[in-house]
Amino acid sequence: MIIADMPLEQLQQYRPPQTKQPDFGAFWKRTLDEALSQPLNEDLEPIPTYPVPEVEVFRASFDGFRAGRCVAWYLRPRDIGFDASLPALVFYHGYSGNKGMPHNYLMWALQGYAVLALDVRGQSGESNDGIIYPEGHISGWMTQGIMDPETYYYRGVYMDCVRAAELVAAQPEVDARRMGAAGVSQGGGLTLAAAALSGRFALAMPEVPYLCHFRRALEMAQQDPYLELSRYFRVYPEREEQAFRTLSYFDNLNLADRITCPVLMTVGLLDLICPPSTIYATFNHIKSEKKMCVYPYHGHEVPDNHAEEQMRWANRILRGIEPGNEK
Repeated sequence: MIIADMPLEQLQQYRPPQTKQPDFGAFWKRTLDEALSQPLNEDLEPIPTYPVPEVEVFRASFDGFRAGRCVAWYLRPRDIGFDASLPALVFYHGYSGNKGMPHNYLMWALQGYAVLALDVRGQSGESNDGIIYPEGHISGWMTQGIMDPETYYYRGVYMDCVRAAELVAAQPEVDARRMGAAGVSQGGGLTLAAAALSGRFALAMPEVPYLCHFRRALEMAQQDPYLELSRYFRVYPEREEQAFRTLSYFDNLNLADRITCPVLMTVGLLDLICPPSTIYATFNHIKSEKKMCVYPYHGHEVPDNHAEEQMRWANRILRGIEPGNEK
C-alpha cells in the first residue's frame, strides 16, 4: 500500500506539542462570553409541503456572531407530544459546501433524533457573513482576516457553531443533555471546535477533520484548502509568522484537550487534503473516551458503512441503547 504520510504505528504515537499563545484561554473566554450573551433572534419557518409525513422540517435562522444571519435545516419527528425529550444532532458541512437537503438527515430524524444542519457563513449556502474584514485575502476563506485572531474568519464561524448548539438546546422537545455534533472535513473540524468550546455536546463524530495542526498541514497537504495559505505567503512572505500566530487560536491541535465528551473520528491513510498526521496530532491530544476508525485505502472520504458505526455510538451515548439491544 502507498504511504501518503507516516506509517500507522508512527501516526498512533504522533503527539506534537501544542502551540497555544499565553492568552489562549482568555481569548476564548472573552469570545464565548460575547457569543452567548448575543440574542439569537431565532425563527423556525415550517416547510408544510415536505413529502415525508413522519418528519417535520423547518427552515431555521438566527443571528450570526456579531453580524449576518445563519440559516439551517431543523428536522424533528412528527407527533412527538408535549412531553417529548429527544436526543439531537448538529451537523456542520465541508469547505465551500452547504447544508444540503433535508433528506440527507432523514436517517437520523426517522430514528427519533432532532437534527439541525447549519450553513457556514459566507460559503455556498444561505448563511451570510456581515463582518467587514480589515484587508484583502486569497480566494477562499482561509486567509480572510488572518492577521489578527480578533478579526479572523473562523472566529465568527466557530461562534456560529456554538450558537447553533444553543438554538437546538433551547427547543422544548430536545433533551439538552443528549446532543451530539457531526461533520465531514471542514465539518469535522467544526465538530471538534464546537465540542471544545460549546459545552453542549455529549458526543462528537468528526470525519477526516480539517482545521487541525496547520503547520504540519502546510508541509504535507497537496490540495486545497490548506494551499490557500501557501499562496498567501507567496504574496506576503513577511506575514507568515503573524498569520500562524492567529491560526494557533483556531487550531484543533490546541483545542483538543478541552473536549470532554466521547469522540468517534475517522482518518483515511491516503488523504492528500487533510493529511493523516494532522488528524492524529489532534486526536492524540483528546483526553476523553475516543476511537479512531482507520481506513487504509481511503483518501479524503469515508466508506458508506461507517454510518453504522456512527449509529452505534449515537444510540449508545445519546439514546442509551447498547449494541445488541436495539429492539
